[in-house]
Amino acid sequence: MYCRQCGKELPDGAQFCPYCGAASNAENAGGQNAARQNGSDNGYAAPPYPPYPPRPYPNPQDIYSGGWIALGFFFPLVGLILYLVWQTELPNRARACGKGALIGVIVYAAVVVLTVILMVVIIAIAASAAPYY
Repeated sequence: MYCRQCGKELPDGAQFCPYCGAASNAENAGGQNAARQNGSDNGYAAPPYPPYPPRPYPNPQDIYSGGWIALGFFFPLVGLILYLVWQTELPNRARACGKGALIGVIVYAAVVVLTVILMVVIIAIAASAAPYY
């Protein structure tokens, strides 16, 4: 059984939600209000507001696509900026840009490290093959 107020799973036989304090069914809701009016709520007071923020409606323009990942990959700074700008308004696009930027930075760093290792190896081979004068 799940709480109608917060949506979390309730233990079996629970009359109230242990997370938000809401009654588990409509019959208990009336009893809870009556008990509070009589002052016999056993020292428990439910919060005056839900303990979670309301869920916003999804934005139909917020589409997670590979184009934003590619943009963030090839231009990591742009991907990071778009991630920070869109973080609250367009979370799916922001996640795609941030993911592309992160993957791009990791790939660029790996390419730089491999290039340095390759250069050191080429210089070592060239130095060992050079004639001594």
